[in-house]
Amino acid sequence: MANYEILSQKTQTQMQENGGKNLSPFACKDEAAIRRVDNPHDEGNAWRTAFIRDTDKILHCPFYNRYADKTQVFSLIKNDDITRRALHVQIVSRIARTLGAALGLNVDLIEAISLGHDLGHTPFGHTGERFLDEIYREKTGKRFFHNIHSVRVVDEIFPLNLTLQTLNGIAAHNGEMELSKYAPEPMTSFADFDKKIAACYLEESEMRQFTPSTLEGCVMRISDIIAYLGKDRQDAQKSKLLSDDAYEDFGIGTINAEMVNNLMVNLLEHSFGKAYIAMDEKHFTALTQAKKENYRLIYGAAQTKDADDTLRRMMQKTYDKLLADLVSGRRETPVFTHHLRYLDKPYYKRRVPYEETEKNQMVVDYIASMTDDYFIDLYHHLFPSDTLSLQYVGYFD
Repeated sequence: MANYEILSQKTQTQMQENGGKNLSPFACKDEAAIRRVDNPHDEGNAWRTAFIRDTDKILHCPFYNRYADKTQVFSLIKNDDITRRALHVQIVSRIARTLGAALGLNVDLIEAISLGHDLGHTPFGHTGERFLDEIYREKTGKRFFHNIHSVRVVDEIFPLNLTLQTLNGIAAHNGEMELSKYAPEPMTSFADFDKKIAACYLEESEMRQFTPSTLEGCVMRISDIIAYLGKDRQDAQKSKLLSDDAYEDFGIGTINAEMVNNLMVNLLEHSFGKAYIAMDEKHFTALTQAKKENYRLIYGAAQTKDADDTLRRMMQKTYDKLLADLVSGRRETPVFTHHLRYLDKPYYKRRVPYEETEKNQMVVDYIASMTDDYFIDLYHHLFPSDTLSLQYVGYFD
């Protein structure tokens, strides 16, 4: 039988008395927004706050549309009911905004971080991310992490002049690292931010230790985990990998609705009025155990890894070909016609012209921007006689 926890009467009363009218003293205020470039057009006003402007910029970022055909967990399956990254960021936003509103936080900042946090994700989910990281590291010694690349998308590839608070939340979202307590570490300058981002390209430990500077960023970070923990189980069932009764109940339920409700209730119970976001030991232990079970039953399953070797080889060949085309200056090839020309617009006021970007970085930018379908089509365009191929499971297979 399903078990849905409810908020204590004490906490409910405190929230009702606040009525959502007053921001928590620990919330990020609109007037605290810091931008890289002072631009009167980007300033908040009575109807459009600085962080609402960030959300609008993200929604209209040219790469935002590409969420719709990027793998969340399950690749190469034609099934419109399986989560793609576009739905994932919406679910994260919904969970985080609900928590944030109840805690009296700045929901506009939460929405901006949530919708932008995966813009740098590769095709084919974390598998694609892992392969691109391996290739980039071998070529340059630098690392590829999708959260750090998400910042590059909205700060350098498209210089959107987002606030420091939004960029920090995107960079620090690392949804693979759960904590029982999230306390923000203030960051007040772009100089400190840029230094931290540069360090993340060189050391994975720097990326893993990146902590949100706002309570809103902390809320989004835990919401990312809550959003995928049970949803990936739904998708496993829809893809016929596992049945709903395949999981152990560690104390927060086994289905998505239970897990989302129970983790949110516990977070609210232990975070309302606090300068941090926390859950109790029971729920944190259950979350970590359920996540480990997902890794064992879903993420590490043979069905999700069948195409890994083929994808690795295809990505290596694609990377090498794109890099060679850039080095030789073959301007009729897709890396020029579909990528550099796409970004070569006078209204993108970059600090450095995009064509002056280091060539390996250009290749990484291009590959990371691709959807699953585009990557497959590009590969066959570049290597029309090659036998490597990724096969979809069709609707009627």
